[in-house]
Amino acid sequence: MTDTADTPSAPAAQPPGTELTHFDAQGQAHMVDVSAKASTHRVAVAEGRIRMEPATLALIQSGTAKKGDVLGIARIAGIQGAKKTSDLIPLCHPIALTRVAVEFEVDATANTVLCRATAECTGQTGVEMEALTACSAALLTIYDMCKAVDRGMTISDLRLMEKRGGKSGHFVAQT
Repeated sequence: MTDTADTPSAPAAQPPGTELTHFDAQGQAHMVDVSAKASTHRVAVAEGRIRMEPATLALIQSGTAKKGDVLGIARIAGIQGAKKTSDLIPLCHPIALTRVAVEFEVDATANTVLCRATAECTGQTGVEMEALTACSAALLTIYDMCKAVDRGMTISDLRLMEKRGGKSGHFVAQT
């Protein structure tokens, strides 16, 4: 009788599209080679939210926060974040972005600000990380600008909402 507990088994084959692409055959991290991919128009939309005290949200809405126009500065931070994604995320390709938009929706009943970031390019790889980074940078900037009055703010629900372009096609998150 053979003891199978000590016998290494071959790794189970993974369904297509579930392999981790940032590792080579030896398990070493590497930047994915996109040179053979076609350049296509690519769009990604990400969103996240920050929850705060009602008084903090009122400061943001009134434009009287000590550090200035919170949402205006957060918008610029989000755009800058998208542009710097490959500097922050080690295996991301530098991308020639053609558009970045950062929008906010204030929900006074929930004391939240929703951030939605859209990134676009025509290129060989997607812009999901740029949209997610834009959203993250914008939300972190809101926190930074308001932390003097509300250190209990929480950032949550950061996720990819939609992506278009490339061979993997169109993705829309379940709501």
